[in-house]
Amino acid sequence: MKGSTKIQPQDVIAPIDRRIYGSFIEQLGRAVYTGVYQPGHPAADEDGFRTDVINAVKELNVPLIRYPGGNFLSQYRWEDGIGPKDQRPTRLDLAWREIETNQFGLHEFMKWADKVNAVPNMAVNLGTRGIQEAADLVEYCNFPKGTYLSDLRRQNGAEQPFAIKTWCLGNEMDGPWEIGAKTASEYAHLANETAKAMRRVDDSLELVACGSSSMDNPTFGEWEETVLDECYDNVDYLSLHRYYGYYNDDDPTELDNFLGKNLDLDAFIKGVVAMCDAVKARKRSTKTINLSFDEWNVWYHSNDADTKVEPWQVGPHLLEDVYNFEDALLVGSLLMTLLRNADRVKIACLAQLVNVIAPIMTDTDGGVWKQSIFFPFMQVANYGQGKVLVDHSQSATYNSREFKDIPYLDTVTTYDEASQTLTVFAENKHQTDTLDFDLDLTDFTVDHVIDATQFYGYDVKADNRDGKMQLQPLAVNASGHQAAVTLQPLSWNVLRFAVK
Repeated sequence: MKGSTKIQPQDVIAPIDRRIYGSFIEQLGRAVYTGVYQPGHPAADEDGFRTDVINAVKELNVPLIRYPGGNFLSQYRWEDGIGPKDQRPTRLDLAWREIETNQFGLHEFMKWADKVNAVPNMAVNLGTRGIQEAADLVEYCNFPKGTYLSDLRRQNGAEQPFAIKTWCLGNEMDGPWEIGAKTASEYAHLANETAKAMRRVDDSLELVACGSSSMDNPTFGEWEETVLDECYDNVDYLSLHRYYGYYNDDDPTELDNFLGKNLDLDAFIKGVVAMCDAVKARKRSTKTINLSFDEWNVWYHSNDADTKVEPWQVGPHLLEDVYNFEDALLVGSLLMTLLRNADRVKIACLAQLVNVIAPIMTDTDGGVWKQSIFFPFMQVANYGQGKVLVDHSQSATYNSREFKDIPYLDTVTTYDEASQTLTVFAENKHQTDTLDFDLDLTDFTVDHVIDATQFYGYDVKADNRDGKMQLQPLAVNASGHQAAVTLQPLSWNVLRFAVK
């Protein structure tokens, strides 16, 4: 089987906003307690943060982390997580029916984010709280000094403002599962007024309005239109959430359909972009609303196990999907789809980062292990830099139960002009056949191959609990304006060229 692509430096989709490689931490299950934060663990530092987790997050090179939720957000009192730890209240977490000790709160998150070289994507509770509480949180975080809340921050150990720029106005507010769920008109009015108040405190903020929590919700579409109609002038981004797995009528052996689900993601993004632009046209606005895809991942393994977890525990085992090799292949395709839409997707958050539907897992009394999905995310976040180039790839296609014309060759190319590095991400979705991949580099000339790896050869249902999954070297023929490589069946591949 053959495939090809033509790579042209002038054919640019968009510069890459590095925040597209963001992730997400929520007070849910073991994401924080025994994940990020575990005082007394042999790997814990002086602040109680697990250094083995910090090192793994650094390896992923995550630039932005959304916090504190998630469903947890919609009943959270941010004030509970500041001040002396022995004076912080223990609360019922109504979202996940856990006990929240508040030993990890705002200051701990900010300190931890700094240690992993990430900036915060902070979220405000618009479920059970509202305008004043959100404005107060901005004042506490961002106002220099001289007011009650800014001086309280300084008293609590942060002399300098946190200077948080990106803020989410609630979470999944149309979801019937959400504490304080709203109708579209209720949320639109609250979000708009909250945005106005927050900007009065700090007019440099970038604000994210909630889109519908799922394109499968009956509110989808109408929700986006209603919210943007009222909030358009006061927000910068609209959020999207989407998870993939073997759902509903899916057969767990239906791999061809599973690997085509990135087509659904692409259609979803383009549909929401069209909604945003329709409101822009109707308002005759010169402002463009971009997208914050602040929850995405594969998620389906843990659902049955979670129903057996007793409520009202601290840090119970919840949503601990153990990912297999086919999940890694889909995550690779989803990442490439986000890059191909980098002209409008400026922020994205893999949900989540540690233990909870996550690439990084911890043993409470042991170390850290990397899930299968760790590898494609790590490579794209580290090497997908500069600009995304238009995809001109060609290959045979196939049809699955849900999708038509799925290319066997899934690929995207990025070019970092500063380092003169051309990076090609490529996946062969054929289950049995190799794919001879020819690259026409046109105006690029290969100086040398920096690196070439493949991730393949594992049973699609195999996971990495034994720690044996690894990237393997890949042979590439490259000279002048041409390159060629053979992609193995069901393989994730990364080619990096120094060019001139």
